Amino acid sequence: MSELSAVYLPEATVGRLLGSWQPDVPALLLVAVLGGLYGWGVVRVRRRGGAWPAARLAAFVVLGLGTIVVATMSGLAVYDHELFWPAAVQNVGLDLLAPLGLALGDPLRLAVEALPERGAYRVRRVLTGRPVRLLTFPLVSTVLVLATELAVYFTPYFATALRVGRLHELMYLHLLAAGCLFVLPVLTREQALPAWCTHPVRAVLVFLDGVVDALPGLVVMTHGTLIAGAWYLHHAPPWSPDVHHDQQLGGGAMLGISELVALPFLLVVLAQWVRAERAQTAVLDRRLDGELAPAAPAAAAQGPVGLVRPWWETEGGEVAARVRRQARGD
Repeated sequence: MSELSAVYLPEATVGRLLGSWQPDVPALLLVAVLGGLYGWGVVRVRRRGGAWPAARLAAFVVLGLGTIVVATMSGLAVYDHELFWPAAVQNVGLDLLAPLGLALGDPLRLAVEALPERGAYRVRRVLTGRPVRLLTFPLVSTVLVLATELAVYFTPYFATALRVGRLHELMYLHLLAAGCLFVLPVLTREQALPAWCTHPVRAVLVFLDGVVDALPGLVVMTHGTLIAGAWYLHHAPPWSPDVHHDQQLGGGAMLGISELVALPFLLVVLAQWVRAERAQTAVLDRRLDGELAPAAPAAAAQGPVGLVRPWWETEGGEVAARVRRQARGD
């Protein structure tokens, strides 16, 4: 890299960022595997006569897999070794936006519906196992996401990943996995969280997670020490902004994206809450209808029920007497 550092990329305009792409073989393999498994599951469910919403499929492919492709192969990946802010957008996209898209596709429920009975049992057994329960426990998963983001920027992790390509790929996978640990259990229709994590509790947890996710961007934006400063000072092209300003741009992008992701995440949880309440009300209505139906013939056999008399005709007391006198006078 030291020999190539004098050869700089052209200025990162909007057109070049949109038109510059480079292949990333590990990322392509991951997208192909995830997309292939998801597509197989959808086909299997539909062949059995079931239905899988097109919106879930679109969310998984476009928002989930699409974000992985953009983060690892678009102009962000082309310029991430010369500018800090594209790398920051990459990382927050893999940590927050891609997990949200994958979770909206609900791959856990799809796996249960697509697999044979024994396979579905194994999936549910893994989800309810102690290791998964521990890692996806809301407070634990939130701490893991925060610790991952802070470790990337405030340890030698990120600077080393810029030099070592394999570690860079592992960092991508690390960020994606950490984000999925929190988002997937919250949005899936499978029972992957403790019983006390009702929809109101989930809404509170998502709100708190949005606050926590904003912290790394805020810290990066206001941090006085350069992150991977030796690398970016050495590789910064002549047309780039000041390295400190570049870091502030990256921190601001992280902060903005985290807040933009938090709002739809919260809205989805609230929508699930409303649907769950409606479903529960419908179940209760059907249960009451079933319990009252046998009682209707018995009530009809007993003859007409007397009308309920007003309270002032059945109660004693001065107030009731005055009302009765007034009614007679009218």
